Amino acid sequence: MKKLIGIAVVALSLAFAGGALAADAAGTFAAKCAPCHGKDAKGSAMAPALAGGEFVKGDAAAIKTTIAGGRAGDQKKYKNFPLAMPKWDTQLKAEEIDALVAYLKGLK
Repeated sequence: MKKLIGIAVVALSLAFAGGALAADAAGTFAAKCAPCHGKDAKGSAMAPALAGGEFVKGDAAAIKTTIAGGRAGDQKKYKNFPLAMPKWDTQLKAEEIDALVAYLKGLK
């Protein structure tokens, strides 16, 4: 019985942690991404739309790589936007980037 209670506590903790990561991802987007991509992720004069876009619908690893490493110079996909995509790997943990990728994939 004690094992079942222990397993239940761990399962609930993980479930709440997953919800916390999702909430944190929305906050991370608002703080780090929205200033350029727009609060609704529909883009702005500084950066392209993300919500429902082909890039976000694509490979999660490519999105993670772009968030972590940024894009500048020849690496920029959308050269008509004035800013380079900054690197976030020194400011965000891998788990935060993973949660952000999941958040972006959920946007419509």
